[in-house]
Amino acid sequence: MRETKTRENQLTDVGDYLKAFACTAVMGQTVLSLGLTTAAGQAQRVPLAWLYAAIKFTAPAFICGILFSTMRLTRPQPPLHRYYRQQWHALGVPTLWWTLAYLLILPGVQQHRPAHTVSQFLWQLVNGNAAPHLWYNAMMLQIVLLMPIWWGCRRWATTAKRRCLLLGTTALVYALGMWAYMNWIYTTTRYTRWYLVDRVFVGFIPYAVLGITLYLAWPRVRQWRWLAMPCLLLGGLSLSWQARQLLRLRPLSFTRSSYYLPANVLYALSAIGLITSLAIWQLRQHSRWLPVIHWVATYAYRAYLANVFWLTLIWLAFGRQLTSQHLGWGLWLCYILTWAWSFTATYLLHVAWQKIKIVILNWRKRKCRERNQSN
Repeated sequence: MRETKTRENQLTDVGDYLKAFACTAVMGQTVLSLGLTTAAGQAQRVPLAWLYAAIKFTAPAFICGILFSTMRLTRPQPPLHRYYRQQWHALGVPTLWWTLAYLLILPGVQQHRPAHTVSQFLWQLVNGNAAPHLWYNAMMLQIVLLMPIWWGCRRWATTAKRRCLLLGTTALVYALGMWAYMNWIYTTTRYTRWYLVDRVFVGFIPYAVLGITLYLAWPRVRQWRWLAMPCLLLGGLSLSWQARQLLRLRPLSFTRSSYYLPANVLYALSAIGLITSLAIWQLRQHSRWLPVIHWVATYAYRAYLANVFWLTLIWLAFGRQLTSQHLGWGLWLCYILTWAWSFTATYLLHVAWQKIKIVILNWRKRKCRERNQSN
């Protein structure tokens, strides 16, 4: 038993922490967005805006965690076709099935223009509009497809000087990109028409580079004991900045909180730093939470795909009515049930599929033996 626990602990890395925290937090974003549609939510829009800003770090943290874990687990580098086949089964297939589930079972959750024709249906299938949260999948799959570039960065950034150059160049280019975004898109009428800009991988390159650099510098980073304090200070200041920006919107809309704004970027970086510092501490202590974090991270992506499905059913069944009468209790219960059902259903579907594959494999073996015997 002790050997099994030790083996599980060795599987857990800082990438698992980032993915687990990101998935856990992101489910709250949709819950808060639904809460804001009620009269009680509008009356309490200030605390809701602060809560939403506090969990607006999820996509950057997940990207950083994915790249950290992928860099660790793909050394030595696997053949590209094998890697893509593995990612297709791990990410592509669940994305396809859940996107179809939203389009066919819950078409009312589509974003922007709902599909009415076959061509519109196919467009919704790939652009992330099938549900409020699927924009992230459209961007995430691009990050995965570009893995040869990220492996190239890992091979090149072998020294501290090169890593600093990589981070510095990325930060400078991204700062210029944020300036252009704020002046040419965010504050203009283009914002609603150019929403696909949020789904292009370019806007999340800094977090991919950060994940690669964090992995390469991990032997030194894991010795840092002072990381939490500056991240707390930066997080507090950027959280206040981000919340005030949200509350200046009339009417308040959480969809206007873009990851490309300076306040959101600084807050995402501070959140990544805080989660990393927690991971450093628990890994050093061989915490009993390590297997739990690894389990949550393993099913995080698939549970994320499912969460709006379950939340919609909960909201239609009793969540809207309860939240309208008791905002705090309603939001909390909707969130807890969404998290629990998303991970439970994901795990049960995984177990069922593994058993089905075994049955299919045994059936094929039996058929093969029967053909051989007949010949």
